[in-house]
Amino acid sequence: MRFSRRRLIAGAFGAVLLPRPSRAADGLRLTLMGQALIQHDLRQHPWPDYALLEKLFGKADLCFTDLETAIRNAQADAPTRQDVFLHAADPVVLDCLKEWHIGLLATANNHAYDLGAGGILGALDELDKRGLAHAGTGSDLAAAAALASCRTANGTVALVAGASGAIRDGGAATPSRGGVNELRVEGEPAVLNVDDTARFLGAIHQAATRADLVIAYHHNHVLTDKGDRVPPWQQDFAHRCIDAGATLFVSHGAPWLLGIEIYRQRPIFYDLGSLVFQTATEGGTYQAQAWQSVIAECRFTGGALAEMVLTPVQLNDQGIDGDLATRGRPSLAGGTEADGIFDRLAALSAPFGTTIDRANGQAVVRLT
Repeated sequence: MRFSRRRLIAGAFGAVLLPRPSRAADGLRLTLMGQALIQHDLRQHPWPDYALLEKLFGKADLCFTDLETAIRNAQADAPTRQDVFLHAADPVVLDCLKEWHIGLLATANNHAYDLGAGGILGALDELDKRGLAHAGTGSDLAAAAALASCRTANGTVALVAGASGAIRDGGAATPSRGGVNELRVEGEPAVLNVDDTARFLGAIHQAATRADLVIAYHHNHVLTDKGDRVPPWQQDFAHRCIDAGATLFVSHGAPWLLGIEIYRQRPIFYDLGSLVFQTATEGGTYQAQAWQSVIAECRFTGGALAEMVLTPVQLNDQGIDGDLATRGRPSLAGGTEADGIFDRLAALSAPFGTTIDRANGQAVVRLT
């Protein structure tokens, strides 16, 4: 069965680890993670934490990430990059993500166009074949800006997605051309383009009338302090998205963590780092922080955030014998690695007034 662009996907994903109260009473569980730069089928090179992550993700009603990879397909054009920053993979990687219970993906980013406009359209077909909901790219600007929705056992989740910065010429969707829902950043001091902002906020408002939860997703490569600080214009944009009806705001871009803010009792994740980071760059290209991230398990009741639990993740930065297929794989962090991740995240979140409490290898964001 194939799903349309505005499809609804029925059912929850996976089994829980431990007996729990009825899901309806428990609320809707949404798990968020770093972006997925996945270029190889992770299942071909098993490691112990693959199954642990599958169980962790299986606790959620829905799991969300950004697909930071162009998908090879019959419609694909010639690559628009010719170097190690070409991110492309066979469609089988989507099966790998689906096995991890990931059912909702943002496709708006600076690598969606790596196989041209045809590659974008073919990738959407491959996602649709697998019943994976997606937003952020499309056959024209209206389709790229449109919401996607997933129906779970405990409510419907909608996604609106867009990207700023590093969109290659020809990669942005227009009224007559497929591509990315681009949110242009202009001027000094930097601000988002008025028309792009209005389009995005309008889609959020529409989504809020149709869904129980709304994710506003922003892939950002217009960086401040080389990506070590949240741009003021992006913080303003995140607040406006929530004011327009978004339940939460999620961002990726630079492959490392930024802070978490609670605004009007709704979470903002300025960057969750990477879930999978199969970059072909030379060792040492990225600092150690690029190989660390967190998984955020959020529970919502009545559309309000009731709980947020963070699990630290350490990625393999070398691969086995230099094999890219085994590089950038995630494992659950512990000990000093976990402490370092939480120390960094706490410091990044403190300017937003966010308090992170730790216990038993995890962390809880205190809701005030």
